Amino acid sequence: MDPGVRSPFIDFFRRGEVASDVRLLAAQGALAPRALEQVALLMILADDADPTIAKTATLTIDALPGPSVARFLALRDATPQMRDFFAARGIEPDGGPVDGGDDPLVQPADEPTADAGEEANPRVLSMLPVIDRMKLAMRGSREQRSQLIRDSNRLVAAAVLSSPKLNESEIESFARMANLSEDVLRVVATNRAWTKNYNVVAALTRNPKTPTALAMGFLQRLNERDLKTLSTDRNVSEPVRLAARKYVAKGPR
Repeated sequence: MDPGVRSPFIDFFRRGEVASDVRLLAAQGALAPRALEQVALLMILADDADPTIAKTATLTIDALPGPSVARFLALRDATPQMRDFFAARGIEPDGGPVDGGDDPLVQPADEPTADAGEEANPRVLSMLPVIDRMKLAMRGSREQRSQLIRDSNRLVAAAVLSSPKLNESEIESFARMANLSEDVLRVVATNRAWTKNYNVVAALTRNPKTPTALAMGFLQRLNERDLKTLSTDRNVSEPVRLAARKYVAKGPR
C-alpha cells in the first residue's frame, strides 16, 4: 500500500530498486530514523513481491505497540493513508494532531559505530557494509554525512538526504559540491523546501553537475550580481552561461 510519503530514501523502495537483504532489514523496522519513514517502509514492504519480506513486514506491523501507534497517528506528519491503514487494524489516532515525538516505533537492535578517526577517514566509511553506511547516513554525524553523500551507492546518498539530522547549511554545502552525482543534485534541486533558500539555488546554478534544465529554471531567481558572475563562468554548461548573459543584457528587473 502506498503510504503517501515521499523522500529520496522511500522512493527507492517504492520503485523496487532495493536489494532483498536491505528490504528484509527494513521489514524488520531496523532502518528508518523516524516513525514516519519506518511506518511508510513497512506499509510498502507488506506488499513486497518476496513473500518472506512481505510476511516479515506484516509481522513487524502486527507487533507494533498499539498505544505508540495511536500516538504516532496523531502527529501532523502522519498521512491519511497511514491512518486508514491502521484504522483497518482497529487503531485510531490518540487525540488531535500534534507536533514532534516521532521516534521510531521499533528501536534498532544495534547501531553502527565509528570513532573520531573513522569520521575523518572516508576510506574506513567506504569499507563498511552498505547497510551500516545507510544507518550512519541517517543517524550519524555531520562529518559522516558529508562523506556518505558522495557514496557510490545511490541508496546511501538517498539515506543522507532523508536524515532527520540534516540541516539547511548542509544542503547548501551539498549544492556546491561538483563531485556529487547528478542524481543527488537533481533530488536537491527538485525539493521545494530546500530551494526556498536563495543560497541553495545560487549554488545549484553554479554547479556544473546540476542538470542543465533545472539550473536554467533557477536563473530568473538570481540577483544581478550572481547573473553577471554566471554569464562569464566557464565551469557551467554553455546553455546556462548564455541564458545568464541574456538576463544580464535585459538589465535590472
